[in-house]
Amino acid sequence: MAGNVVLALDGTVDLASLPHLHAACQRLVRDVGPGTRLAVDVDGAVVLDDAALGLLLGVAATARSSGARLRVVCSDGRLRSRLAATRFDRAVDVVASLSDTVADGSAGLS
Repeated sequence: MAGNVVLALDGTVDLASLPHLHAACQRLVRDVGPGTRLAVDVDGAVVLDDAALGLLLGVAATARSSGARLRVVCSDGRLRSRLAATRFDRAVDVVASLSDTVADGSAGLS
């Protein structure tokens, strides 16, 4: 399945909500194939803890092994700083807008 698939997060994404995030991510990557562009939009998240970031790293790895590409959409400066401080943005491509997920298919996607 090639194309674009988006998962938007909202509210508190922490250890307590991890089972729901895990299930959503499993659905997200279940049927992906080469060329599929996945996006996880975290702009609606008020809290995004380390457990959630770890799960997203796993999703990126799963997507890569299927030939798909994952980007995290984040326009919030505070959260982008956190993604940089944890070096999350070195493992997964973080973009400022959803349109950036499809704008440049040649960029180093994860």
